[in-house]
Amino acid sequence: MDEPASPRQARGAVAASLAREDLDLYSVEELDERVGVLEAEIARVRAARAKKLSGRAAADALFSRRPD
Repeated sequence: MDEPASPRQARGAVAASLAREDLDLYSVEELDERVGVLEAEIARVRAARAKKLSGRAAADALFSRRPD
């Protein structure tokens, strides 16, 4: 018999759980590493956002009405 599929986490749930984590448990070195990982994630998210905005601008330009 198959096991039931585990419930899927909502978008952003992992980031939200990170925001609630107790940082007092981390050493300075671990906090520095965490900052580096989060900065890399911010850069990745900004790149994805820029790509989507570029695609939207291209679609808007393609489908916009221009006066003749």
